[in-house]
Order: sequence, then C-alpha cells, then structure tokens
Amino acid sequence: MRNSRRSFLQKTMLGSALGFGFQPEGFANVLTAVSQFDASQTPIDIASNEDFWSTVQAAYAMDRTFINLNNGGVSPSPREVMDSVKRYMDYTNSAPARNLWSQLEPNAETVREKLARMFGCSAEEIAITRNASESLQSIQLGMNLKAGDEVLTTTHDYPRMITTWEQRVRRDGIVLKKAEYPAPLMNPEDFVKAIEKEITSKTKVIHISHVPFCSGQINPVRLVCRLAKSRGIECIVDGAHAFAQFPFTQKDLECDYYGASLHKWLSAPIGTGMLYVKKEKIKDIWPLMAAPKEMDDNIRKFEEIGTHPAALHNAIADAVTFCNGIGLERKAARLRYIHHRWIDRLKQYPNVKFLQHIDDESNWCGLVLFNIDGMDGGKIGDYLLSKHRIITTPITYADIKGVRITPNVYTTLSEIDYFADVLETIAKGQVKEVMAAAK
Repeated sequence: MRNSRRSFLQKTMLGSALGFGFQPEGFANVLTAVSQFDASQTPIDIASNEDFWSTVQAAYAMDRTFINLNNGGVSPSPREVMDSVKRYMDYTNSAPARNLWSQLEPNAETVREKLARMFGCSAEEIAITRNASESLQSIQLGMNLKAGDEVLTTTHDYPRMITTWEQRVRRDGIVLKKAEYPAPLMNPEDFVKAIEKEITSKTKVIHISHVPFCSGQINPVRLVCRLAKSRGIECIVDGAHAFAQFPFTQKDLECDYYGASLHKWLSAPIGTGMLYVKKEKIKDIWPLMAAPKEMDDNIRKFEEIGTHPAALHNAIADAVTFCNGIGLERKAARLRYIHHRWIDRLKQYPNVKFLQHIDDESNWCGLVLFNIDGMDGGKIGDYLLSKHRIITTPITYADIKGVRITPNVYTTLSEIDYFADVLETIAKGQVKEVMAAAK
C-alpha cells in the first residue's frame, strides 16, 4: 500500500518541482503522511486520519475566510488542476492555430480513456461535454420520439431537465409524467414501485437522477434500469451529483445513457462534463449540433460544438488522476465521516429532520439535507452566510424544503465543528432571524 501511495504522489503531485503543482513544503508534508500510512487501514480507518487528509486539504487554494458547504453546486479544483489549465491556456495563446487544433485537441483522447476507465466502459462510449445539462439534453433532444410517446421522470428530478422534456411536449406532442416518492426514502423498493406504477404501454423513456439535487438520496438505479429493460424502455440517468462522489461503474447501473458534471465531485475545471452512451445506441441519437453522416455511430459527434478551450478538457486528466490517487472508497468514507461530525450532534434535537435515511449509509454520501421545524430554510442559509460566512444551499422544490450541506475532501474538521456549533444555536431556538413566518 505504501508503494501504491508513493506512486500516486509521483503521478499527481511531483509537478510541484516544475512549478505547476504543490508548493515544495506541501509536497514534503504529503510524503511524510505517506511514510506514516499503515497498509492495514481500511477506508473507514483513513476517514479519520487527519495527517492524511491535511495533505489533501493543502492541495486546494481555498479562501478560508469562508466555509464552503456548497460543493454539490460546483467545487473548486485542486491547485494542480488549475495550474494545468493556466499552462494549457498560455500554450494555446502562444500560437493558437497550431497549438490548439494540432497539439492540444488530440489530447482529448487521453482524457476520454481516463474517464472511460473510471466509469468502467469503452472510450468509444464517452463524450466530453461542458456539463451534465449539455450531456443529458443531447439525449433528451436527440431521441426519436413522436406525439403520444410517454417519458417518465420524477418530481425530484432537476428543473432544467424537466424544462427540456416540457419543450418536447410543446414541440412534438410527447407526454411527460412524473412519479412521486417519499423523502426520506426508507426503502429503495418504494422508489422502484413509484416508477413501475406510472409505466404504460406508451412509455418509451425513463429519466431518473442517480442522486437528486434536492434530497441527496442515492437512488437504486440498477433496479430501475432492469425494470426498464424488461419493458423495452430506455433509461437515462442524471449523474450530475453522483459521479466521483462514491465508487460505482456503468455495470453497477446498467443504464443506457449517463450524464455528469465533472466540476462537482471530480473537482475538474468549471465547465466540464461527461456523457455516456451505450455503443449500440449512439447511431440513433441526433447530436445537439450538427455532425456529418460519417459520424452517425461515433461518440465524438456529441462534441461537435465548434472552437472551444482545450485547456479545460485536457486538465480533466489531472482531476481524474488526483481523485483516483485518493481513492473513491476513501473519499466516500471521508465525506460520510465529515457529515456524521455534525449530524450526530444535531440529531439529538427532535425539531431537526433529515431528508435521508441517516442510519443507512448506503442511502447517502456527500449530499445531506436537513430542516428544522418552525424555521425557514432560506433564512437559515442567509443567516449562515451573512453572520458566519458559511455557504450552504437552501432548497425549496416539489415537496422538499430544507438546507443542503455538501462538504468536500478539503473541508476541515474545525470548519464542520464551527458549522455544527452555529446550527445548534439555531436548533435551540436562539436565533430569531430564521423563524418561519406565521401562517
């Protein structure tokens, strides 16, 4: 294990000596942590190893005057990733017509291969996009659907994706249906039953979130995909809030299509995303922007968007290497450990409710939502930011009201403890600014 950890450092952080990664003292600290790393420690053991995580925290150039607990929206990149972006941008700018098109653009194939290995599929099934919305809309707007065909999604799916289907309702006369299911979801079978209940002979597509933005619930995707396949229905999975947060591959999901933003849990540059399309289905999907007929069955047709900065997608490679070096099992264990740090303090208050089955860790990971009886989530978010410089995400959507908390691997225990301190004063009713208006 020590050798593998040292290999990780050499691959991801040795760039510091060249001026584009860790500062020398940071690099030395990482080496020290690796030398003390016990090969017998499990991901759960490592989750509480502060020597280990302090070196990871040092990889991020953060504004520590804020406590950023909204990494689910967009996450900062490690210093090494940002330095790669800048280096690639400078190289592009020095001779754009040559360096961009003939030097940097071809390197996207290496990035494609890295993402494919991470997702457990062929590189010929991965397109590099700008975000999850572009990925998913490529499928939503590119599918051949006719008037009367039914698309089934849920009331907890992302608004932009709902809007996309609603445009097809107006344009093509398809029918959009939304299944309802409870939050917290105490039994995954209830999610599957809610989907199955809405299926008819006209259902052509099921569109679900792997992790809904508004609840943090890890949905039983494979069960739904198998249900869809048994009925001859295609399944689109919105992975914006799941990819690189906890370990899984395409084989764990068995989906036909998967869209993800890489600037969330992968900490890739802002404006990067990924689209998976099962190989045999590529030819039947029209790309958002026109591609020649010769590309009909080529995954790269979804990348035909014109000139764009290769620096962003090339730096994804650094983010993948960094994430793989930490290890997704360790990362997921750390995220749950950080969450338990505040959850275990707040769950003693009967007025604090969670939107996940907190006692079942297979139900959640990096996104946790809470609400407090008699208090307004929006006002809680405003108070945390204005008075304590804590960034959170108030959510009011469908039947869900609460505050979303999304730390990352750079979050320190002192930051999460301070957040818990403040939250306890709110739960005790000591902060009048957050009280809900009387009905």
